[in-house]
Amino acid sequence: MCGIVAYIGNKKALPILINGLRRLEYRGYDSAGVAILNNGGFLSAKAVGKIDKLVKKINGQDLAGTFGIAHTRWATHGGVTESNAHPHLDCTGKISLAHNGIIENYRELKEELGTGHIYKSETDSEVLAHLIEIYYKGDLRKAVLEALTRVRGTYGLVVIHSDHPNTLIVARMGSPLVVGVGEDEFYIASDATPMLAYTKKVIFLDDGEVAEINREQMNTVNLKDINVTKKVEEIEWDEAQAQKQGFPHFMLKEIFDQPTVMADAIRGRYDLTNGIGHMAGLNMTDEQMRSIKRIILIACGTASYAGLVGKYMFERLAGIPTELDVASEFRYRDPIIDNQTLVFGISQSGETADTLAALKEAKRKGAFVRGIVNVVGSTIARETDGGTYIHAGPELAVASTKAYTNMIAVLALYALQFGRLNKLSVATGQRLLNALQEIPEKMKTILRQSDKIKALAEKYKNSRDFFFLGRGINFPVALEGSLKLKEITYIHSEAYPGGEMKHGPIALLSPEFPVFAIVTKNQLYDKMRSNIEEIKARKAPIILVCTEGDDNACELAQDVIYVPPTMEVLEPLLNTLPLQLFAYHMAVVLGRDVDRPRNLAKSVTVE
Repeated sequence: MCGIVAYIGNKKALPILINGLRRLEYRGYDSAGVAILNNGGFLSAKAVGKIDKLVKKINGQDLAGTFGIAHTRWATHGGVTESNAHPHLDCTGKISLAHNGIIENYRELKEELGTGHIYKSETDSEVLAHLIEIYYKGDLRKAVLEALTRVRGTYGLVVIHSDHPNTLIVARMGSPLVVGVGEDEFYIASDATPMLAYTKKVIFLDDGEVAEINREQMNTVNLKDINVTKKVEEIEWDEAQAQKQGFPHFMLKEIFDQPTVMADAIRGRYDLTNGIGHMAGLNMTDEQMRSIKRIILIACGTASYAGLVGKYMFERLAGIPTELDVASEFRYRDPIIDNQTLVFGISQSGETADTLAALKEAKRKGAFVRGIVNVVGSTIARETDGGTYIHAGPELAVASTKAYTNMIAVLALYALQFGRLNKLSVATGQRLLNALQEIPEKMKTILRQSDKIKALAEKYKNSRDFFFLGRGINFPVALEGSLKLKEITYIHSEAYPGGEMKHGPIALLSPEFPVFAIVTKNQLYDKMRSNIEEIKARKAPIILVCTEGDDNACELAQDVIYVPPTMEVLEPLLNTLPLQLFAYHMAVVLGRDVDRPRNLAKSVTVE
């Protein structure tokens, strides 16, 4: 979950490292540090807190040099202290490293190393520096390889040695690392965003690979020191996509990105004439698709709520039994899977450790395993046998917005593809695709209500609790709205199906407990209205998301947000946006750090 940046070349390293840390701050921001090699020694600085704290501490120091490493931390082992910040040194002060992951056997390794080593931190990571120290006999790569044979756990690792001013060692096992290729220079980072301003040519390291990099070349081996051939790939993202572009926060920019990236997600992926989704990345024949008797969607957090929408879509459009499994629980219930099961792993980063482990288990059991991810070249994309990129572009706010709606759009096309193969008529397929094409413009209509929703945030800023309610395909929308509010405002919030309120939660209602309810015109409209009447009778404040033209909504509540009508199965693509905007404006009103909420990291690469 931590972020790693490294540079070796002919430019000043410090600005590149700091810019890279800013791009990776969403991976963790408990502390940060940098180490630059200069004149045979390390110039370094560490600070607790966000990157600005590190920059302030460096101000006035001459951290010159063209070779260095940096790290932004999300704390696991050891508290949030300066001594626990990376990079870490060995006893000699000549080895410096930054690590992302967890060393599961670090206590055993410390015991084996004995009392002759002095540790300056509480982290599991520091033991790696000392382990490499004892194996170092003049060959840094060999020392790293020998040390890693002793390690149990996960790592994205960069190592430098003051006696090797033209050598950088990187290694990967379970934590992502990308190498950017420039002209006599290399950039290393936990994902591609730090290098967008410098190069689009990248090399993705795979698990069990170690690379020795100097200014002129990169040589990659496996853990047995056997050469591995790597190919250079070109990433599609550009630097402009990773900028705020005039918005005060990345989150607001990404909310407003949704009409554009939604169009990108569906473009070229359907055949309107035949009313069918065309997801070529599925890599399955029609015969194989017809053999599927069960679909499992595996995800965590926001992606799991997109998956829950997908469950409704697959069952309604394709008639295939579908379940949503939380990735962190999947492996531990001994799931029943066979060769007639299709498993999708859904992840913005494509690096979510729990989701990746679950997919490996499904693959081992013989299922068709596919990925739905945003980041090109990510581990899930490479470890699965097919799937789809959602084309949301870089998402730098910790709280996901545009990736969520793009996931749903992709799942809709998959459901349509299976539906047309099984039971769905051409006419129904065409109607859905026409409705899907209209979604970006309808999103713009909702986004134009941002100021109105801001006023609602002002009105409810003193509320300490919220309920979010929805029914059917809008229940996952309620879950996502509740999660967004919790993530960035720290306000307690719960989500329930509308019909479940009377089975206990209604006891909590009071005039100080607002309820956010999705009551759009669909098959459950009347039932949802009845649920709202029950709440109204308890005098709880109500905020409604309703369909344009529903004049009767004002009978239920004074606070109403209207959204354009669409097919019921596509409603989450619209109904989610008001909830995103409400959470955002509430966080701003309360003075929260919207893009970097406390205790969170965007890419969860540890179990």
